[in-house]
Amino acid sequence: MRGLRKIMALSLCLLLSACSLAGCGDKKEEAQNTKVVLNEVAHSIFYAPMYVAIEEGYFEENGIDLELVTGFGADKTMTAVLTDAADIGFMGCESSVYTYVGGTEDYVVNFAQLTQRAGNFLVAREPIDDFSWDMLKGKDVLGGRAGGMPEMVFEYILLKNNIDPAVDLQIDQSIDFGSTAAAFSGGQGEFTVEFEPHATLLEQKGDGYVVASLGEDSGYVPYTSFSAKKSYIEKNPGIIQKFTDALQKGMDYVNSHTPEEIAKVIAPQFEETDLATITKIVERYQSQDTWKSDLIFQPESFDLLQNILIEFDVLEEKVPYEDLVNTDFAAKAAEK
Repeated sequence: MRGLRKIMALSLCLLLSACSLAGCGDKKEEAQNTKVVLNEVAHSIFYAPMYVAIEEGYFEENGIDLELVTGFGADKTMTAVLTDAADIGFMGCESSVYTYVGGTEDYVVNFAQLTQRAGNFLVAREPIDDFSWDMLKGKDVLGGRAGGMPEMVFEYILLKNNIDPAVDLQIDQSIDFGSTAAAFSGGQGEFTVEFEPHATLLEQKGDGYVVASLGEDSGYVPYTSFSAKKSYIEKNPGIIQKFTDALQKGMDYVNSHTPEEIAKVIAPQFEETDLATITKIVERYQSQDTWKSDLIFQPESFDLLQNILIEFDVLEEKVPYEDLVNTDFAAKAAEK
């Protein structure tokens, strides 16, 4: 009997040990998910591929525990990355040029490009069936921050249409990013330049009407990209690769699914916006070829960006593409 009890006790101990080890194994497996803080310049349906990757669990599949923070402006997002409050930044790539030229030693490097067109729209107070850009002459327009991509692309279009931004119209750049739609609803300006969902929401309220797409009229522009400090990329190439792989899956999804399917996936990211509106916005972005098929930031795109910066006197001479862009991770992700 004693022998039987000893055998039973030993078996129980072995069972408990096995369960304990299994539990430790689970914890160890959970611990393998690496925490990554991503600071985005704004929270917009314009960035649908990223939200698809989040909602479809692509980051978790690649061992990343992603924390998404909205910076509300490229200057704030860049500050978060440079001060290590964020591991990765998502913003206009012009910010990386500014910090490089400014002499930042541990500068920020772009490793994945998401959008290839501007994502904002010109909104008027009344519908205009046959809009032309010269209609802005003598008008008051709510614009964006000086030196930021939204404002520079807007002025780039004006110059293409022989309109002098400094002389032919009045551009109000004093309003905070994200607050222009409310200011327009309140009576400020005759036109406003808006991202989604603000452009569509202004239409729904009857406060404004989309009359032009800056994305269509400016052509292909490297509008937003993912970046990280040079030191972070050097120390964590595996994390950057996994992050990029997840993004590529999100990009593949939006390029192979309908606006309705995409809208349903990203709807939890925009709880304040109804599904029909999200669908309409996704369709608008998809129809103008907003998203790339891959995440590779090509030299010609970076060259175009720098031409715009030089044209607007925010950059004196071009900086090396090889210093500020790393295509290794995006290229590998595209091959999978």
